[in-house]
Amino acid sequence: MKIVIIAGSNRKDATSTMLAKALEAQMNRLFVEVKLFNLYETPLPFYSPDDIFNSHDGVRELQRLMLEADGIVLTTPEYHGGMSGVLKNALDHMGKLHFSGKPVLSVSSAGGAVGVSSLQQMQATVRNLHGINSPEWISIGGSQRSIYETEAAEGVIVLDYRAKEALSIFMELVKKISSGEKVEAS
Repeated sequence: MKIVIIAGSNRKDATSTMLAKALEAQMNRLFVEVKLFNLYETPLPFYSPDDIFNSHDGVRELQRLMLEADGIVLTTPEYHGGMSGVLKNALDHMGKLHFSGKPVLSVSSAGGAVGVSSLQQMQATVRNLHGINSPEWISIGGSQRSIYETEAAEGVIVLDYRAKEALSIFMELVKKISSGEKVEAS
């Protein structure tokens, strides 16, 4: 099973990126092949339909990873009720070819209690790219954010029970779909 995580922030120590790294670490502990694509470390040019065959190395690398992936995790900070501009821009560089039939786990970090608006926006985008939204999502906010920030400063990031459960449900969905097993709607 191959999973790609897109860390959708252009801030160095974004909580959503720390959460992406915690998800990556948890999957590594479970011996899942996972690749984290960090948009802070590899910024992409603005998408333009006039430049559809983009020669940018970062765009080509992300497109290659997405083609090879069995499942996708999208992480974002919530900005003004939506996903980050850098994540939306990265998704604009992708198409149905990269998402069709693949499970996607949406993850957000919000300044308030939870980032529901950004999660709904990501799920709408995934549907339009013909991806399969995981029935669970992960959102951290408020005091949860400070826990991740403190743990990151200490070099240890641990997912809480709820996040582990959502990740487990997502990975089970990836496993079923990639093996061709019938999936029941819940």
